[in-house]
Amino acid sequence: MEPVFPFDLALPARGQGSLTQVLHQQLRAAILDGRLAAGAALPATRRVAAVLGIARNTVVAAYDLLMAEGYVVPKPGAKATVASIAARRPANAARHLPKPDDHRLNPTYWQPPFMGPTAPPGLPSQSFRIGVPDHRHFPHALWRQLSAQSLRAWAKSPFRYPPTEGIPALREAIAQHVAFARAVACTGEDVIVTSGAQQAFDLLARLLVTPDRTCVAVEDPGYPTFRTTFTNAGARVVAIPVDDEGLCVDQLPNDVRVICVTPSHQSPTGVALSLRRRTALLDFARKHDAVIIEDDYDGEFRFGGRPLDALQTLDCDALVFYVGTFSKSLFPALRKGFVVAPAWARDGLLAAKLYADSHCDEIAQMTLAAFIQGGHLARHVRKMRSLYAARREALLDGMRRELGAWLDPLPSEAGLHLAARIREPEHAGRIIAATRRHAPGAQSIAEYSLTPPQRPALSFGYGVIDAEEIAPALSRLRRALEVTGTEGG
Repeated sequence: MEPVFPFDLALPARGQGSLTQVLHQQLRAAILDGRLAAGAALPATRRVAAVLGIARNTVVAAYDLLMAEGYVVPKPGAKATVASIAARRPANAARHLPKPDDHRLNPTYWQPPFMGPTAPPGLPSQSFRIGVPDHRHFPHALWRQLSAQSLRAWAKSPFRYPPTEGIPALREAIAQHVAFARAVACTGEDVIVTSGAQQAFDLLARLLVTPDRTCVAVEDPGYPTFRTTFTNAGARVVAIPVDDEGLCVDQLPNDVRVICVTPSHQSPTGVALSLRRRTALLDFARKHDAVIIEDDYDGEFRFGGRPLDALQTLDCDALVFYVGTFSKSLFPALRKGFVVAPAWARDGLLAAKLYADSHCDEIAQMTLAAFIQGGHLARHVRKMRSLYAARREALLDGMRRELGAWLDPLPSEAGLHLAARIREPEHAGRIIAATRRHAPGAQSIAEYSLTPPQRPALSFGYGVIDAEEIAPALSRLRRALEVTGTEGG
């Protein structure tokens, strides 16, 4: 007969102890440690007795004890169920708590993960939160339709593991998209699909880092995932300053072998790496046998004149790994990113992907491929670019009109956020505090920095705030700053 409980029961032989007491204690222990979950129905007493080969009265008595103690709830006309009771910690539980230097763990993971700057809880729906696109204008009905079509097509095929590098249709669609949108020279063969850009960085760290030997340069301030991912891989991470032209290439040490940059819209300052610096960076990489990881995380949203070419477009020596994501152009929960990899590194990167995560979700890949191939991504980006452009203009106008005495916007022609330096650093603490209260979601650049920034600054997102909501928020911030007496010069 099938077992009646999802665990074994050890009952004494007849005459060697109270069967009722032993059964009661073992069922009670299973409830306390979660093996019998809250709300689970207990099997009928007749069936338990038959399977265990004991008298039904013994089972009834054990159940009655559990009910009397509150571990089981009787249900008139139905099976009794397990009560919702918080598990009791054993007396020696303290010795099982995590330790900051547990020798069983890789030292990299002794501490809780650094998640980077995060938006405070309880943000209003309209806020200056950074890095989140607007969900209200996404074509949800179309996505549902394409998802249903993909699911029907998938259901007609045999069960199988999809290709590690991504399904061919999506890789070709991505190649065509980045060639059109960013002039990235590639074919579907050059593309490896990942679970978001973060997995792309993790795979590249596995591929490019020799622990305790490889030196990796990151922007400072910069995207926190770069430095944590490469530090965890065992790299020596060096912080390179960023100014109004982007990464200060002339400060790269000669032993750097991997350079991580966000050249089109620097995270978090928003500045673009100048053409002069792009050329210098590619020259440095060629001369010093280094590679470049180019994160084009919100590359589709560009305003003003013709955008600067991607580093990958300018690269003639196969030195650039181009990383993209659909988290900003579509939605974060999609968890789809990609790497356009040089031919010499493709097999190694594919092996890293296979060992870490054999494949991405096939149905989501099919849906995304259909969305891109049908021209829906290009149309959605055009619509959102117009919407975000109006918000960006409202933010710039409000900063100049309301906050010009305190903030100086940094040059930026792309993305979903805008940064501004604080004119008088001695007032930075009060200005940042007032901004957090009256422009919720905005963040201090110091939260992204490894070293204290020379000039304190703030970053304001406009992905989830309507243009007409921006001016009133900045006006409230201005009045608060006037009250605190932080007049700028």
